Amino acid sequence: MSKFTVLLSAVAVGALIAAAPVVAQDKMSGEKTVNVGGAPMYPSKNIIQNAVNSKDHTTLVAAVKAAGLVETLEGAGPFTVFAPTNAAFTKLPAGTVDALLKPENKPKLTAVLTYHVVPGRLTATSLMKAVKDGGGSAKFKTVEGDEITIKQPEAGKLSITDAKGGTSTVTIPDVLQSNGVIHVVDTVLLPG
Repeated sequence: MSKFTVLLSAVAVGALIAAAPVVAQDKMSGEKTVNVGGAPMYPSKNIIQNAVNSKDHTTLVAAVKAAGLVETLEGAGPFTVFAPTNAAFTKLPAGTVDALLKPENKPKLTAVLTYHVVPGRLTATSLMKAVKDGGGSAKFKTVEGDEITIKQPEAGKLSITDAKGGTSTVTIPDVLQSNGVIHVVDTVLLPG
């Protein structure tokens, strides 16, 4: 094997390790958990039961409550949720979040939130396989109805392009839930 091949292999493995979530075993429950927003996410709990404990997702949780989607995301699913952090919401123009949280804007808020949800349990591995099989990108229809496009810009990384051409990066993949999987993202996705 050439030195170049060994170096390339080492870089690829390093990228995959860097993209992998930090998994720990909870001493009380014995479950393997991923830490998100300072809290362990338990695979035996549903999306809402876990999300409410993440300090990085308080805006998302407030939005889900305002849109009346709590029961849906507590349901059987399975769902794949691309969960924007609080920092992702701050990237929106000033006043956008406050406006969306108003009762009269519930349909718009619901559309934005359901645009972050794809039916099924799609792990990072299955998303990467779909991208590879799709020749570099894969389209997925969201619960909202519009599509998102998933790409793999570099080994072990996933990006999502929304209907408006905005791009978000998966920062923590594969946060397993009893009713699906969460992938933490750094930018809010917007439907067409």
